[in-house]
Amino acid sequence: MKLVDEFKAFAMKGNVTDMAVGIIIGAAFGKIVSSVVGDIIMPPLGLLIGGVSFTDLKVVMKAATATNPAVTWNYGNFLQVTFDFLIVAFAVFMLIKAINAAKKKEAKAPDVPPPPSKEELLLTEIRDLLKK
Repeated sequence: MKLVDEFKAFAMKGNVTDMAVGIIIGAAFGKIVSSVVGDIIMPPLGLLIGGVSFTDLKVVMKAATATNPAVTWNYGNFLQVTFDFLIVAFAVFMLIKAINAAKKKEAKAPDVPPPPSKEELLLTEIRDLLKK
């Protein structure tokens, strides 16, 4: 039973929950970025290089025969995945940069001193009365 209790304590920690939320949001963000790359950015680039889709770019190393398919080197798919990675990396960089800027603004905010305690207020009043 001790193992179950330890696992329950581990699973209920904030770090595990935060990590799970981050993974779920990261997966959704990855889909968005893939759509932006595949549907928005790559078609104009493909048009610029002659209407060819990046994933269709390949070098035929051995032509197809009647019994065997062609052996190809699919460098276009590699270019597509690399381009996806660069866009995701840039987006994450910009997100981290924005978070760091927000943290700096938060750190620059002046600290407001806590209000005086009841004892301090009472001592201040006694001091003022003694001065009179």
